[in-house]
Amino acid sequence: MNDSTRRAFLGSAAAAIGGVALAPGIHLIEAAHAAGTGADPAVRWGMLIDTTKCASGCDDCVKACQREHAVAAPKRSTDPQWIRKVELKEMRTGRTASLPVMCQHCAEPPCVDVCPTGASFKRADGIVLVDRHICIGCRYCMMACPYKARSFVHEPLADQHPDAPRGKGCVESCTLCVHRIDRGERITACAEACRAAGHDAIVFGDLNDPASEISRRVRETRTTQLRADLKLDLGVRYEGL
Repeated sequence: MNDSTRRAFLGSAAAAIGGVALAPGIHLIEAAHAAGTGADPAVRWGMLIDTTKCASGCDDCVKACQREHAVAAPKRSTDPQWIRKVELKEMRTGRTASLPVMCQHCAEPPCVDVCPTGASFKRADGIVLVDRHICIGCRYCMMACPYKARSFVHEPLADQHPDAPRGKGCVESCTLCVHRIDRGERITACAEACRAAGHDAIVFGDLNDPASEISRRVRETRTTQLRADLKLDLGVRYEGL
């Protein structure tokens, strides 16, 4: 079965099973993903970014992500980009802020709701992923994401890393370095690079653990969720916005 035939078959098959709901927004194919990962449901991985420590010209986190996942630096607006730096300016005061934006790992991810095959799914530990083997490239998830955090792979790929397999015709986004987590590591490539450079602008950890640094910071300081009005309960929080 060639690639196009396989995708057509998966798309039609998913249309049949994708509508079998266990609960609002939860489908059989999604439940199968969650059950098979071995992720700890008591944990919710997340990230806190202190924008007061994030310099406008710094892209250490972006480059670290590219190295970790063999994602080439984008040359066109359509090229894959897992993290992008965004410059914000408050028009009333003129105050500016620089911040990395990536998949926000929503507790209620719109990308999962619209995916017809179950390729977009959320693990039990809160990490939102794409299964490239059943992604049919429809890009509904890209349209549904309020953060423009997903990219489509248009070209054939070479020199991939075995920990981060990618594929032409698939959608992809930040995985919170899930391969590291599943090996027992507790830091993402972007957070590690930010710390090594002496910025310490990114804190990664378990939002459900009251003793963790990220949980303490979220509890004790004012943090912001991007587009909080959407009530998606994001796994990525920002300090200093």
